[in-house]
Amino acid sequence: MRGGTPWHVAHIVERYALLVIITLGEGVIGTVASISAVVDRQGWSPDAVLVAVAGIGLTFGLWWTYYILPSAEILSVRRNRSFVWGYGHLLIFAALVAVGTGLHLAATFVEGQSVLGATGTVLALALPVGLFIIFIYALYSYLVRVADWLHALLLLGGLGALLLAVWLADAGVPMTWCLIVVMGAPLITVVGYESVGHRHRDAALRIAIGRAGAE
Repeated sequence: MRGGTPWHVAHIVERYALLVIITLGEGVIGTVASISAVVDRQGWSPDAVLVAVAGIGLTFGLWWTYYILPSAEILSVRRNRSFVWGYGHLLIFAALVAVGTGLHLAATFVEGQSVLGATGTVLALALPVGLFIIFIYALYSYLVRVADWLHALLLLGGLGALLLAVWLADAGVPMTWCLIVVMGAPLITVVGYESVGHRHRDAALRIAIGRAGAE
């Protein structure tokens, strides 16, 4: 068949989004299981509560961040970008799985069963979170191809929060507060988009879709 196998853009985009949610769900389940072990051993301590808040808050922040991607809007007019978009998700899935592992390690550290130090534990979580954020912004740039200074600020802000968390751990700040700082990395994008970023996205889409229509 000339032109390849036909596919429905909205359906495929939805399938990928559901895979992201499933992957994030594994992280939530892992966090809950790990926190349950901490509670069974120590009871509902402030540390256990903060780890739970950080884990769930981080998961929802990453979930929200994923949806800045205008996948359906761009792929509807630029189907030739679907190859990089589709296989690029492998990096996103890998980062999310690693985030789940990092949350496990953090809960294990709080439980007192980890062989990693505080800095190594925070780094094991901050690194995949940072990679996820980078992959999302990189895929957005590939799809839309419209420069946006706000994206640079949000990306640097998120990565800065992760570097701060690692520095705090190295300085001896309790693990729970380092995890709260890690949770703030995707929340910078959430706040940025809820305040002004959505208008930037709409303007960029108008330009990108207009270019496609003019060709």
